[in-house]
Parts: sequence; C-alpha cells; structure tokens
Amino acid sequence: MRSARDILSDALTIAVVGASRYPEKTAHAVPYQLLKHGWRVIPVNPYVEEIWGERCYPVLAEIPEPVDLVNVFRPSADATDVVRQAIEIGTKAVWLQQGIFSPDGRRMAEAAGIDYVEDTCTAVVRASYNLSRR
Repeated sequence: MRSARDILSDALTIAVVGASRYPEKTAHAVPYQLLKHGWRVIPVNPYVEEIWGERCYPVLAEIPEPVDLVNVFRPSADATDVVRQAIEIGTKAVWLQQGIFSPDGRRMAEAAGIDYVEDTCTAVVRASYNLSRR
C-alpha cells in the first residue's frame, strides 16, 4: 500500500462522494482546496446538479471518465458500500476522511488490490507536504 502522501500526489482525478453544496461544511471546503491546488475534483451527490462549477453525479458509476481516487465524506455506516462502488468503477485508491472508518471497506480494498486510507483529511495531507497538481 502506498502512503497517503503518495496516493494524493499520484492522483489526477478525485471523485468526492458526499460533496456538499454548502461552503461552511467540511465536505465542501476540503475538496475545494484540492480543486484550487490543481486536482480534477468531481462531486458525487444525488441531490445536487452542480458544485464548484462542476457537474455533480448521483453515483460513482455514472462518472464518464476514469477516477484515480474516491474521497469519502459519508458516515462510517455508509463507507463499506462506497468502497464497493469504488472498486466497481476501477479506482486506484479510496480515502475516508477524518472520523470515518470501515474495517470491512479496508478488507475489500485490500482484497481488490487498491490503496486505502481512513480517518485522515486530504487537506491536512496536502498542506503538510505542500502538494499541488499545478
């Protein structure tokens, strides 16, 4: 398994499951930081048509392009199903944000041979290592 730093450094396209339309929410502000630093960020939320000027998809399977990293902003209880969906679309890695855990999701990711991070904030890793895609 690659480190969190390597996973984020290598990703070009990040799908954000649970992206929020509300700027005051972490699920809006954290992915927006990635977008500002050059990553292609695709919001996934079945209740919104657009976030950050990007088309929003209701589920991962409807994204019409390859996704390097699936970043999860959903409760731990939902994470295993999101990991399953991420594996189905052929992503290279799954990242559960700070406070989100899924032992079953971890096992599924490992069995599928994809990288897995949990309980870690992408924005903290990005800032800690001064990462950028620009």
